[in-house]
Amino acid sequence: MTHYQETVVLSGHIIDSLLLAKVLDIILMMGGTFDLAEVTIGKTREEPSRARIVVQAGSSALLDDILKAIQPHGAAIERESDCRTEAAPADGVLPEHFYATTHLPTEVRVNGRWLEVHGMEMDLAIVVDPLAWSARTVPMGDVRSGDRVVVGREGVRVTPLRRPAERDVFGFMESQVSAERPHAHVIADIAARMRQLRDRMGRGEAGGKVLLAGGPAIIHSGGRDALTWLIDEGFIHVLFCGNALAAHDMEADLYGTSLGYGLTAGRVVPHGHEHHLRTINRIRAIGSIDAAVRSGVVKDGIMAACVRRHVHVVMAGTIRDDGPLPGVITDAVRAQAAMRAAIPDVGLALLVASTLHSVATGNLLPATVPSVCVDVNPSVPTKLADRGSFQAVGLVMDAASFLGELARNLGRPA
Repeated sequence: MTHYQETVVLSGHIIDSLLLAKVLDIILMMGGTFDLAEVTIGKTREEPSRARIVVQAGSSALLDDILKAIQPHGAAIERESDCRTEAAPADGVLPEHFYATTHLPTEVRVNGRWLEVHGMEMDLAIVVDPLAWSARTVPMGDVRSGDRVVVGREGVRVTPLRRPAERDVFGFMESQVSAERPHAHVIADIAARMRQLRDRMGRGEAGGKVLLAGGPAIIHSGGRDALTWLIDEGFIHVLFCGNALAAHDMEADLYGTSLGYGLTAGRVVPHGHEHHLRTINRIRAIGSIDAAVRSGVVKDGIMAACVRRHVHVVMAGTIRDDGPLPGVITDAVRAQAAMRAAIPDVGLALLVASTLHSVATGNLLPATVPSVCVDVNPSVPTKLADRGSFQAVGLVMDAASFLGELARNLGRPA
């Protein structure tokens, strides 16, 4: 039987991060075999390890599939060659065999020199400008005819994340998604990280912003006051949401209801189903959420706190929206671009009670940004934890309980 083979190199903290075991397991699971040509293990935690692995398969197609599967874990083809590029055939169209990015730090080799790829995000293409010695990620819809797009996997190097030195929940290596595990220590670690980031923001350092992507269940479940406090105290700097969270937040301020349900009365109120519509209509008449807050029409709540604290808010619309509110971006491509533009400088992402916003935000984030996904549906945090980062944490719990406990950990009075 003819064997096709390729030698790959795996280097860095491949032992304590279990990357070597993971790569070997993938090779075997996909029907290949391997020989360990060389293994050098670092003697201290700071000293890197290195392995040369001869990957073998029964066909060139299978070998190609195996190499594709192990590359996101840092396995680079040993024979160094420059990356291959092809011109984009038309605006918004990539070459047939374009390289699809992961969310991990990536480099490409151009004229014998490794270049960092800027703007890392999963499921994008890489465009190289050899004259400017630069490489960047580009969404499919933004590529322009003639752009030099990386194709294949030669000359592409992916660096897996090192397990963090801090002994907090973001350094754990097992999945955190379980409804039966205690949440207190996890939330305490998240709060500690948020304190550090707020201090960093206070010193004017980069990378200190906390992003929260949330759904209307935050309002329905009773988490509105806790989130308002977190914003007012300077712990949240970027908010991604849809029309519904903003509408029901302001409905709660104007009518004391959320989707017609009395938040203090504990029951559906007469004609309450109209309240969110009347709220949206009133804000549309005023012209903007900002104007409604500054004029005193909307006095309290999440959106009011965002206006007071100058939080960067991106509201992305959906086909089911009423209204929508002024400021809601109804073009999905424009909304995605606005969210992408707000990602730089984010040091922590909280994805709370919104399947669509959690998945969308998770896809936009580089793996270097720790993420926390909170939802009563375990499939949502599971999907985010499966993104491959050690720093993706999932909590199966309701939004109000999470935000309330997080606020208490950060000093909110009982």
